[in-house]
Amino acid sequence: MQFDLTTLDSSSYVFAGTLILGLVLAAFIAVAAMAALALVGAGSLAWYTVKNVLGGLVHGINFAWDQLVHQAGKVELPVEFPTQTAPSTGTYPRVALRDS
Repeated sequence: MQFDLTTLDSSSYVFAGTLILGLVLAAFIAVAAMAALALVGAGSLAWYTVKNVLGGLVHGINFAWDQLVHQAGKVELPVEFPTQTAPSTGTYPRVALRDS
């Protein structure tokens, strides 16, 4: 028994073509969705990495600044600064301020 395509009606060709086109479109949408998920995941990972690096950098700067201020607060200045005359405002003594 030989299969003869000439005996098929044109509506059968349209039906089969529609099914094939639908499968092609579904495969394309599935691949595009997977690519979108991969790009979103990569972007999320990059954002998480940048956020952690910048957060660590800010934390390190704050920690170093706190240490510097703490160390500077321990320093005692042994001398009094001489009084200087300010133009048109009178004289005000200069005072060495400590960390308050």
